[in-house]
Amino acid sequence: MANGLFDLSGKVTVVTGGNGGLGLGFARGIAKQGGDLEIWARSEEKNAKAKAELEAFGVRVITRQVDVSNEDAVGVAFESTVKDFGRVDCVIANSGVPPTTNSSFELTAEKWRALLDINLDGAFYTLREGARQMVKRAEAGDPGGSLIFCGSLSMLHGLPGKGNYAAAKGAMGAVIRGMAVEFGKHGIRANTIAPGYIKTEMTGSGDEWSGMDKFFASKTPIQRPGYMKDFEGIAAYLASDASAFHTGDTIVIDGGSVILPAYINL
Repeated sequence: MANGLFDLSGKVTVVTGGNGGLGLGFARGIAKQGGDLEIWARSEEKNAKAKAELEAFGVRVITRQVDVSNEDAVGVAFESTVKDFGRVDCVIANSGVPPTTNSSFELTAEKWRALLDINLDGAFYTLREGARQMVKRAEAGDPGGSLIFCGSLSMLHGLPGKGNYAAAKGAMGAVIRGMAVEFGKHGIRANTIAPGYIKTEMTGSGDEWSGMDKFFASKTPIQRPGYMKDFEGIAAYLASDASAFHTGDTIVIDGGSVILPAYINL
């Protein structure tokens, strides 16, 4: 389908949480460049809708219901992916749940662990098992691959009462750097994407801005919220051979909000 710098023809990408929000934005970017996709997410209805949308770009798409917090389930899913597609070239660990507390005193052991099971452990299992398949391919004479983690600005900011969420994102940032070093000899790179505030279905549909959209736009040099389409390009770049020498990085895509000093009035 695509024959440009970010051509993904013949490559296969697994996107967890890829049936909506940022995950679907990542998947669109892959599909637009001719890459085949496997979407892992829990909602069968949303999976079917995402599959139909992505297949319209002329690529092959398989959806799978996978609980990423289950280590064995992740391993079995990757075996099925390789059986169906013959290879895995890129894995985007995007699945996660939002924080539910505003006070550290409310973070019980149960709440702390429930989020980490998915956002930290699930992301690690996903990228580790994806890397395992890539290393096997490299040892068979076909090196290369891309591991991508969807982080957040909580890796750089302080979030009161949301320590489990920030801990998961920050810890996976460290894991990504370790994977970049460990797997680089196989031509496998590992990077984190750190989005700023993004307008999704959770903050209102259509072009109309919600109060939250307006608030974050007022704190951002590029004075608007981010959109899913803003992440299509970075997904295509990191999945493609154009990023073959780019690894161990945290790529911030936030309209410049993280660099805006508090004393500047936009």
